[in-house]
Amino acid sequence: MATMKRPRLAAAKALSGHRLRLTFIDGSIYTVALADEFDKFPRLEPLRDSKAFSKAVVIEGEGWTVEWPALDIQIGADTLWLDAQAQNAPDENTRLFAQWRARHGLSLADAAKALGMTSRAMSAYGSGSRPVPRYIALACKGWEAERESKR
Repeated sequence: MATMKRPRLAAAKALSGHRLRLTFIDGSIYTVALADEFDKFPRLEPLRDSKAFSKAVVIEGEGWTVEWPALDIQIGADTLWLDAQAQNAPDENTRLFAQWRARHGLSLADAAKALGMTSRAMSAYGSGSRPVPRYIALACKGWEAERESKR
């Protein structure tokens, strides 16, 4: 995993199967599948059309979103970064951690606070410089379960 203070895109290319090839400003390249997101987020429904999906762009000089201008749809670089980390994680614990953060829109600081950890530890897990231990993956599941039981 690459290290960036805040994910920013250099380029995006639409691929078959509703996938995006994303190039981030730090040079890291990931492929992210978006087809599963269409059911979760009805606003993305127009992207089911392959021709419409193929019109994905990154506004030159910005890089904060992938956009489909004709449809007025944008997906943030930070969201795509988290999805990329989750979909391309080298192990199950890292995948669980990244998916947990993505599901709840947690920054590394928010994740640290939620789990009672230091921001430095969360940063190491989020950047991939340290593997995510099993107890952290389990803590993420426990945090979610506790949150759900309060609803």
